[in-house]
Amino acid sequence: MSQELSTHRPAERVSTERVSTDDLMSLAAERGSTPMQVGAVLLLDTSERLDPEFVLHALARRITAVPRLRQRLVKVPWGCGRPVWVDDRDFDVGNHLAMVPCPSPGGESAVLAVAADMLVTRLPRDRPLWTARLMTDTGQGDSALIIVFHHVLADGIGGLAVLAGLVDGAADTHDSAFPRPMPSRRHLAGEAAIDRLRGAGRIPAALRRLRGGASQLGPVLRGRPARSSLNRPTGPRRRFAGVQVDLDEVRAAAHRHGATVNDVVLSAVAAALHRLLALRGEHIDDVVISVPFSTRRHTTAHDLGNRSGVIPLRVAGAGGPAERLISLAATTRAARSGRPGASTALLSPLFRLLAAVGLYRWFVDRQRLIHTFVSNLRGPDARLSFLGCPITTVVPLSAPTGNVTVAFAVLSYAGSLRITLAADPDTCPDLSELREMVDEELRVLTQPSDHHGRTP
Repeated sequence: MSQELSTHRPAERVSTERVSTDDLMSLAAERGSTPMQVGAVLLLDTSERLDPEFVLHALARRITAVPRLRQRLVKVPWGCGRPVWVDDRDFDVGNHLAMVPCPSPGGESAVLAVAADMLVTRLPRDRPLWTARLMTDTGQGDSALIIVFHHVLADGIGGLAVLAGLVDGAADTHDSAFPRPMPSRRHLAGEAAIDRLRGAGRIPAALRRLRGGASQLGPVLRGRPARSSLNRPTGPRRRFAGVQVDLDEVRAAAHRHGATVNDVVLSAVAAALHRLLALRGEHIDDVVISVPFSTRRHTTAHDLGNRSGVIPLRVAGAGGPAERLISLAATTRAARSGRPGASTALLSPLFRLLAAVGLYRWFVDRQRLIHTFVSNLRGPDARLSFLGCPITTVVPLSAPTGNVTVAFAVLSYAGSLRITLAADPDTCPDLSELREMVDEELRVLTQPSDHHGRTP
């Protein structure tokens, strides 16, 4: 992130967009084994070959509806507050979008291999923090659009807002004020000083968040998870695998047991990991899963960034499917009753402190508080299109960091539930077997129960 201050216009006429305290957590975590980048793959039904120039011009026009896609993140001098987002006066969509043929032999596995390489390649900090590739000829006349951006740009809910601004039917806007100048140093320092004074009034609320965070994290912190091969320092490579099931079947299974769709996914993941570890000669009954969540239900392309927290849950991997799901549903209901985002009040300053003293990488490579991550987003209910091409599938992308060897990103879209398994292939070489186990556990959970509540 470069540093440059503008004096072209009076500071009071220049708006300032700063990163939030939640965003700072994403920046602190950047020192892990892979960059804090997320994304999505849009699988497209392209009956006719897309013209590269047409795609470039269309995307250049549409991203004007998402201001953050033309902004850089800039550090400011000491005493001037948090980093700011500024318009990139040299923005060129050609620096972010490329059209490439699909590697042989084609198909979804080839697309996901390219997406994995993109996700672990650090984005240049002197440009807006996103990149995209349109991959043609993926098989049977299909194409794929892969979009990757830094987590500081948006959380999961924000990512859906970015997608909404790029697909067909989005509002066609034009920002005549672009590019706006960087606020002056005097303006930034004055604004930061006022914010610090206002911060004193926010102390009671901050203390309540700290208490709420301790309540959310306490159950896991009081009982350390069992040691397993799920916690090993990871390297720079990642590999993806996917599971897709009917959303209505998962929803019906959840309702039968007083649970949610996310409860069904968590229960299936825990059972699959339990089975995988048994094959490795390890035996643990419970899996501790960190569940990220957003404190907002929706947002717009003009209000991105991160508004999120995490809840660690101890999920049973052994036992009967119905009993495990009913027990988990009770646990998650209790966890959701706490203050949204409270855990961030504890974790964000801790991670930033560790990063500042050079100990963050040491910490994440040795943490044994959680076994894995499972993030779940509710996507669009109706099928979308991009440049007239139906979007058949949306594949969520994330990458585990530190010593978490495999993680799960979940997204519902147009009646389907897609689960992306992301793993370090060196510490989780049996990803294909795990994918099959997750699929099998979901099939078991979605089978109708008998009159005793047992799944046949």
